[in-house]
Amino acid sequence: MELFSLSSLLLLSTLFLFYISKFVLKRRNQRKCYMLHYECYKGMDERKLDTETCAKVVQRNKNLGLEEYRFLLRTMASSGIGEETYGPRNVLEGREDSPTLLDAHSEMDEIMFDTLDNLFHKTKGSISPSDIDILVVNVSLFAPSPSLTSRVINRYKMREDIKSFNLSGLGCSASVISIDIVQRIFETRENAIALVVSTETMGPHWYCGKDRSMMLSNCLFRAGGSSVLLTNAARFKNRALMKLVTVVRAHVGSDDEAYSCCMQMEDRDGHPGFLLTKYLKKAAARALTKNLQVLLPRVLPVKELIRYAIVRALKRRTTAKREPASSGIGLNLKSGLQHFCIHPGGRAIIEGVGKSLGLTEFDIEPARMALHRFGNTSSGGLWYVLGYMEAKNRLKKGEKILMMSMGAGFESNNCVWEVLKDLDDKNVWDDSVDRYPELSRIPNPFVEKYDWINDDTMSFVRVD
Repeated sequence: MELFSLSSLLLLSTLFLFYISKFVLKRRNQRKCYMLHYECYKGMDERKLDTETCAKVVQRNKNLGLEEYRFLLRTMASSGIGEETYGPRNVLEGREDSPTLLDAHSEMDEIMFDTLDNLFHKTKGSISPSDIDILVVNVSLFAPSPSLTSRVINRYKMREDIKSFNLSGLGCSASVISIDIVQRIFETRENAIALVVSTETMGPHWYCGKDRSMMLSNCLFRAGGSSVLLTNAARFKNRALMKLVTVVRAHVGSDDEAYSCCMQMEDRDGHPGFLLTKYLKKAAARALTKNLQVLLPRVLPVKELIRYAIVRALKRRTTAKREPASSGIGLNLKSGLQHFCIHPGGRAIIEGVGKSLGLTEFDIEPARMALHRFGNTSSGGLWYVLGYMEAKNRLKKGEKILMMSMGAGFESNNCVWEVLKDLDDKNVWDDSVDRYPELSRIPNPFVEKYDWINDDTMSFVRVD
């Protein structure tokens, strides 16, 4: 009898430990978020906005005077954007002042379906559209009915129980927000596969007025987008490219200055467009600081955090001597991070982030090259930067990548990925990566063809 009781107790204990360990492992797997594949959009050659095409678009705007022409051309010459970015079809056809709903849908279909077709082709045999459990599509300036998620579901005949999310108005950082949403769903659902589609519609929102703060969007934004395949299923771990380490989101929209620095609106003449004010840089710095205060302690070694705390305490005590301001934040980010994927929003943003974080030219090169080759593609921009790093064979197993994005609101959304294998796919950069970074150092053709824009004597001329 005692032997039977002992055996029963032992069996129950074993079962209890088994179910406890199974529960713990299940929870650990649900918290995982693996990146299986990503694809970026690359348009056809006839969609490229070269120097001549851009100049023609500018000259078609009859609302501009000579000073506005000079401002636009000067901005293009100093923007850091090259000759091979892609523009929306209605702008290239000369219909930027009269876009249609069909133009918007056509632009979205071309970008979304191009990246998704390529993604499903490369994962054929392992993952098909019917395997997708979660779909997140983000496009800030276009929210049709039926939604874009429904458009994707209909095109690929996805399952009836798919969980779909259509995000709008979130700006350039919407891709990281989408990943955060997927990760949170993964915590409540095991063995799930998710798809994140990030893009923006440029054609229907091309600014045709003369407000300088609203002209900037035409100079920087280009057609582009990405699709990313994610999972928390342990069976795909060996196939995954990367593993998500952490996501941090910071929002400073309670401040009126930050809220209004990046806004869709109409100018005084009723022309719709996107306003970018002089407070953008200040809002971006504040939001990024708030974000990194939470993110960096999660990914940097303890000894580096202790060193930073000691050095900062000593500097506070040394108030008699004023040391000259130095670049960087005082932390050695390279102690826990190897790569920095900065949103290619513009040359000033890239260089400003690089200087404030103490990054080298090598660190900011991927963002600068992505801006030069593809322009600011809004929420899809980060993936062009990541693609450049991979195409240049920079990403090695075990290394960590900090993705930094900023968007209207104003907010900063960042995440960290750990590389799970050496990566060397040429991806969307296959026909151009060998020409970089040398190509970006070639003088901008705008300067050669429109050298009069820098002639200050022209400022005295007025055209009625």
